[in-house]
Amino acid sequence: MTEAFKRYALSNPLHPDCFPYLRKMESEVVSMTVKLFHGGPNACGTMTSGGTESILMAMKTYRDYARSTRNITEPEVVVPVTAHAAFDKACAYFGIKLRHIPVDPITFRAVPSAMEASITSNTIGLVVSAPCYPQGVIDPVEDVAAIARKHNIPLHVDCCLGSYCIAFAKQAGFSVPPFDFAVPGVTSISVDTHKYGFAPKGSSLVLYSNEKFRHAQYFVAPEWTGGIYASPTIAGSRAGALIAACWATLMALGANGYKESASRILNAAKTITEGIKSIDHIEVYGKPDLSVVCFGPRKGDSINIYNVGDAMTSRGWNLNIMQNPACIHICVTYANAGSAELFLKDLKDAIDEVITAPPGKFKDGSGAIYGMAASIPDKSLVSQVAYGFLDALYQSNRV
Repeated sequence: MTEAFKRYALSNPLHPDCFPYLRKMESEVVSMTVKLFHGGPNACGTMTSGGTESILMAMKTYRDYARSTRNITEPEVVVPVTAHAAFDKACAYFGIKLRHIPVDPITFRAVPSAMEASITSNTIGLVVSAPCYPQGVIDPVEDVAAIARKHNIPLHVDCCLGSYCIAFAKQAGFSVPPFDFAVPGVTSISVDTHKYGFAPKGSSLVLYSNEKFRHAQYFVAPEWTGGIYASPTIAGSRAGALIAACWATLMALGANGYKESASRILNAAKTITEGIKSIDHIEVYGKPDLSVVCFGPRKGDSINIYNVGDAMTSRGWNLNIMQNPACIHICVTYANAGSAELFLKDLKDAIDEVITAPPGKFKDGSGAIYGMAASIPDKSLVSQVAYGFLDALYQSNRV
């Protein structure tokens, strides 16, 4: 991967005539991934800089496609609350109304009937996740796809987190519900090759069931004085090194490599899921389908799960904080899959530490931050704090 990156460090796919091999590599990455996700003869796609851009492109595509085919000028999308915040960003960027739909409070999966009830004449697309980021569960893709077909509306499946792990899950001996282009009605999929494709950060794909959607993604300025300008995604110039390194990674690992990694990761996630059931005070939230295991306080238990997360951080674990409801999750990767038993031991010790901790021990941790945020009714104030945090990232006098 690093050798490929080095060779193409100065390349730019904006100029395919100058870098023909790079064009070939990008087209092959798209073609291989389309095949993995059971795309038909008309299926296609493009590479992007990451999952957020893939999602942005899909939403921009549906907005423009609906404008040209249905004359929709006030577009709306129907999205479960567990879908990635990149959909919120896309709607903010492109002037799309976001209809957030609650999920089932027990399974955390999208509720098809609630999504259908939110469809209007301005709906340009539906969204589901495979899996969602917070609880790691796969939405009922088949049921929502049937609704999409009934109303003749596109359906986007966000597989950014599932990536190649979900694509090879069945080959690794794990059962997953139908989620890709094999499901009639699925019209686009986002896939992060820089997650379980193991490519370097900065590579993802957005796939379409038909070229008519990809054409709505393109931008062309035919009368620009600098010549005819055409680009497939947001960026003009792009990092060709990332494409080359992604291609090299796929070639090096191959189908057998991805099958082995999926087996290793999913078995570790299963071990963690089963192990948490025997730990007091907490329980698994939802039924994890892949590599993400989410957990929080058992019903009626008052343990501060964020303090547990801080106690795990002190033990060298980097867990992700969720809210609404309060919970945390571990994303099992190839790197940490061999430490499932250690994780369970540390988690039990962390809970014991929180239960016996003297008052004030965790007063400066994430529990205090999220407790404060939850207590503020005006969320614009929380946003102002976040602005300050982002500003601090750009202060050059900070280490």
